[in-house]
Amino acid sequence: MGVMRSSIWRSGVPGVLGLLLATAVQAQAVSPRQLLEVADISHPVLSPDGNLVAFRMEQASVERNTYDTVWYVQRADGAGPARKVGEGGHLQRESDGASLVPAAAVWARDGRHLYYRALLHGRVDVWRAAADGSQAHMVTSDAADVRNFQLSADGRRLFYSVGATRDATEAATLGEYDAGIRIDQTIPIGQGLFRSGYLDERWTTQRLYGSDVIRAPLLSQLPERWKTVDLASGQVSETAVSDIPVDPAAVDRQVADLHPWKQARDALTGNVALLTHVVAWDGVGPRPNVALSVLLDGQPSRRVDCHAALCTGKPITEVVWRPGRTAVLFTTTDPDDSQAQSIYEWDVATNRVTLIVKTNGLVNGGRAVPAPCAVSADAVVCVAADAGRPPRLERIDLNSRRRTVLFDPNAALAAEMANMPIERLRWSDAQGRTFNGLYYPAQRGTHPSALFITYYRCTGFVRGGVGDEWPLATLAGLGISALCINAPASDQDAITRFEIGRSCIERVVQVLAARGDIDQHRVGMGGLSYGTEMTYWMAMRSDVLAAASVSSIAFSPLAYTLMRMSGEAFVSRLRTYWQLGAPEETPEQWRRLSPVFNLERIHAPVLMQLPEQEYLHTLDYAGPLIRDGRADLYVYPNEAHQKFQPRHKLAVYTRNVDWFRFWLQDVEDPDPGKAAQYLAWRTMRATKAVRPGAAAATP
Repeated sequence: MGVMRSSIWRSGVPGVLGLLLATAVQAQAVSPRQLLEVADISHPVLSPDGNLVAFRMEQASVERNTYDTVWYVQRADGAGPARKVGEGGHLQRESDGASLVPAAAVWARDGRHLYYRALLHGRVDVWRAAADGSQAHMVTSDAADVRNFQLSADGRRLFYSVGATRDATEAATLGEYDAGIRIDQTIPIGQGLFRSGYLDERWTTQRLYGSDVIRAPLLSQLPERWKTVDLASGQVSETAVSDIPVDPAAVDRQVADLHPWKQARDALTGNVALLTHVVAWDGVGPRPNVALSVLLDGQPSRRVDCHAALCTGKPITEVVWRPGRTAVLFTTTDPDDSQAQSIYEWDVATNRVTLIVKTNGLVNGGRAVPAPCAVSADAVVCVAADAGRPPRLERIDLNSRRRTVLFDPNAALAAEMANMPIERLRWSDAQGRTFNGLYYPAQRGTHPSALFITYYRCTGFVRGGVGDEWPLATLAGLGISALCINAPASDQDAITRFEIGRSCIERVVQVLAARGDIDQHRVGMGGLSYGTEMTYWMAMRSDVLAAASVSSIAFSPLAYTLMRMSGEAFVSRLRTYWQLGAPEETPEQWRRLSPVFNLERIHAPVLMQLPEQEYLHTLDYAGPLIRDGRADLYVYPNEAHQKFQPRHKLAVYTRNVDWFRFWLQDVEDPDPGKAAQYLAWRTMRATKAVRPGAAAATP
């Protein structure tokens, strides 16, 4: 990999400051498939002696339309390569399609084996793998899937919990099918009633148990039962919940009364480190003002607060004890710099705080969901990732501060992207509000270039924005500058929230146009969830967009009708974050927010790539837009809020690239398999040409 030079870039345009990672060599376009097949690493955990680190790697397979996961063990000093010790099974997911962060592996006391959960052969069990890679086998063989597990203190027994058996779930599923399914608030209306959820490589009938959006398999609401395996004999016995060892901090009433946000207990000393929110926060986004403190011996009467400048008023997000010392390591995650993370050490005795490492990306996991670093007395082992470099496993020496890459499955892509300029952009609007994001300047084509914007969250190695649907590096390589904007923490008031977003986006377009980077008449935008809402808001309330792409629903009367059955949780959430009641109760707010009542304002063509679970909720506005030649709708079967099947992800990436190249660059892919797609889009363009132009409007 070539050497990457960093330099400070300062714009002459008022209100903007950027840090440009620049080189003289232009990069070739990174393909959507390369981004899709980036390997992720999760939950490094050190052996008891600190000499070995175990971690899991997961990677998409387009050919088999699945994800491969593998557990590895490697020397923590990097003296040898990583060794495969066991199959991790199929990648388990949340009901919305997001990857379920796996529980860390658990080391045996002697450091010769590790235990982990894996979904293999249609069942979830606990497996034990030898650290030398010689063997791996199931420890449990239960009629139900294992939910959680832990080892006994002496390492001789394994406790695990289960819910309903697979046979009981199947019987309940078929029983409902035969007898008819009663519609009540547990039914996720808008998707099929029978085995319509495709998660964890299997079909499940899903229900809403205590939530208006989070789905769960049938019978998953039943209480879990605990069992014990004698690891020497293999004998299994039922176990009372009261007999399961628990974390002392979890049941310590004195600690709980302090209402910590996060806590970490030193098992040897009983010292407890706390992160506590200083002020109440009822807005949207990260909570500000986190205080760091410790309770010596776990006693509130022996509380010590960190008053050093480096730990006061900082966005602290993780805390852990450094073994063998009265010192804690804490992580800050900077919302003003694309969630860039740094690790510090606080020596409690001296109240001295020192910087261990400062990064331009994540060091507590390669994605948005944190995966804490593994900690020994002398080093931390972390999953690191930043905008220009995909996830890798690093060792950071706590004394010398030296960073060493232990495992880098994405080295080839990292080398290819080493010469791609990526700017950590900052700007402010007329009201003095500051914003930030990651800017990928166009790498080829004419200047000023077209611009694509996605608005939500830009953490670590940004592939395609939240949901991974708009391949930013690919667009930049093909001549469309790409900008991922971090939505700021904001008010619960929906209009205020969206108007702050509009001001943010309109201002950065002005800034980049004034620099000569982009053509402000060729701007596209796309997003998932909140990003979809913001994209529709811009399409309805601004004249900035020339094309749009969405992957989720916007609220509409039809969506309200379908989701209202889920009960008061939905009603409360809708009123809290959008100030919406039933359409007849809050008609003015519905007219402000919903595309249904603003169809005449939407002039930018809209590509809608929606999951099967959600597309029916959009038809009261998608239908008119499609009929009028202003939208093109594709639905992906058996997908949830976040699409996850690799072939679907690749199709989404590819079509989004085609869409924005068509509307912003007047470029068509000559692939004959796409002829029908371009015929439809040319028809839309012809229709748009005879329609009156857009006019910006106020809320």
